[in-house]
Amino acid sequence: MSTELAGILFLVSLVVALAAVHVPLGDYMYRVYTTGRDSRPERAVYRLIGADPHAEQSWGAYARSVLAFSAVSLLFLFVLQLVQGRLPLALTDPGTEMTPSLAWNTAVSFVTNTNWQAYAGESTQGHLVQMAGLAVQNFVSAAVGMAVAVAFVRGLARRSAGELGNFWVDLVRGSFRILLPLSVIGAVILICGGVVQNFALHDQVVTTIAGAQQVIPGGPVASQEVIKELGTNGGGFFNVNSAHPFENPTTWTNWAEILLLSVIAFSMPRLFGRMVDSPRQGYAIVAVMSVIALLSVSLTMLFQLQAHGTVPTAVGSSLEGVEQRFGVANSAVFAAATTLTSTGAVDSFHDSYTSLGGMMTMFNMMLGEVAPGGVGSGLYGMLILAIITVFVAGLMVGRTPEYLGKKITPREIKLAATYFLITPLIVLTGTAVAMALPGQRAGMLNTGPHGLSEVLYAFTSAANNNGSAFAGITVNTTWYNTALGLAMLFGRFLPIIFALALAGALAKQARTPDSVGTLPTHRPQFVGMVAGVTLILVALTFLPMLALGPLAEGLH
Repeated sequence: MSTELAGILFLVSLVVALAAVHVPLGDYMYRVYTTGRDSRPERAVYRLIGADPHAEQSWGAYARSVLAFSAVSLLFLFVLQLVQGRLPLALTDPGTEMTPSLAWNTAVSFVTNTNWQAYAGESTQGHLVQMAGLAVQNFVSAAVGMAVAVAFVRGLARRSAGELGNFWVDLVRGSFRILLPLSVIGAVILICGGVVQNFALHDQVVTTIAGAQQVIPGGPVASQEVIKELGTNGGGFFNVNSAHPFENPTTWTNWAEILLLSVIAFSMPRLFGRMVDSPRQGYAIVAVMSVIALLSVSLTMLFQLQAHGTVPTAVGSSLEGVEQRFGVANSAVFAAATTLTSTGAVDSFHDSYTSLGGMMTMFNMMLGEVAPGGVGSGLYGMLILAIITVFVAGLMVGRTPEYLGKKITPREIKLAATYFLITPLIVLTGTAVAMALPGQRAGMLNTGPHGLSEVLYAFTSAANNNGSAFAGITVNTTWYNTALGLAMLFGRFLPIIFALALAGALAKQARTPDSVGTLPTHRPQFVGMVAGVTLILVALTFLPMLALGPLAEGLH
């Protein structure tokens, strides 16, 4: 079987699996967030934190709850990393010193669902930190994104209301009823596939064929790997992430991990359709996500399989930085999926991709990761793009734009536009400052267009809460730890605030009856319009930087 055909079959099987679970998982999540019943463990949590599950919150109170919870999480994880040497299951001889700047960067990274790692996981973090710190944040940071998405949908669904739900209820239900049970099932599957799950403290020493001594690392890998993918987190237990055989042993575990990182985000439009009482609206949103995703995956595979150059041409594809047990085509699918979502896990190294293949991974993040995006963040990001689209369409026909019976007035479009612009502002500002400082330019492994691509990728990944990297750049410095930490922090919470403010403004409106001038938002025409607006907006924003980086390198 040819590499191209194997890659196509791999992709088709993923599409079929995602289509099969879209409705049942989406319906299940709809029931989770709309039921009035709480389980005993949930009621115990509410009593513990002093939350009233029956009291709803305005958008401002909801946003303050998100920020307060995240601030406490950040402080806890920051301190836990600095004192881990005095705790059980700590590494006896860590390879990387946990400095305050690195602890800050890592704490921000995991709390913001970014999972950017400026260290080697297996030689820096002890098992207790991995489990009680990093893995816990993998759950709750994903649950925060899902909670904000549900609150945003309530803003579209409710009429003349001032509340968006209760953040604490949404957080607990998302964690207990969706992420936890799916993770248990997924972890068992990964263990069956050969993913490691033990408490070995890197004390297993073996003698190699050449007679040298090699330490075999271990740890509770499968339990962290599953939520790393399912919650679109991406932080690896090992330095090489999902390219490590203990995290991702075989082709079928590679397939399973791509499914895990896509399944919730692709199913959330069904939740949206049920909550607004119009499943067709959900199908339209998932159709936009699918069109963009298939286009991206196809181009990434094309650029990697039809690579130019003496060696790639001779072997038929670009093999540098690719695990042979996965192959080029399957690795390209993983690369596109992990950057289309906010996962950031890698099973191959994007810095070794062809210039245009690497550009696609950056472009996926520049889209705002909405196809399908991170759990929660992808849905509310795509819905805001849909609102921008109906505004543009309204200008074209001279009518006040409407979406799901809600008028898009100057207030709403200002919030939507600010939501869209804040992330590019962080990316471009951070890249410009880093390139202007000689000390930071020295951290680039390469010069010229590829060196610029390394820096641009780093800030694009941080601000979009992805976490993957072009491996050539050295970022474990005080400056980069601080700057990228701020990019992650602002890139996560400023969009959340604007999204919740927009949801609050929409929730207060009464429904506007449809008229002959109302734009249908469930038809293929609208699907094409949203996809087009998304691509055009990103191209207009980032094309100059892409032209100086990967495009200049690829056309050289």
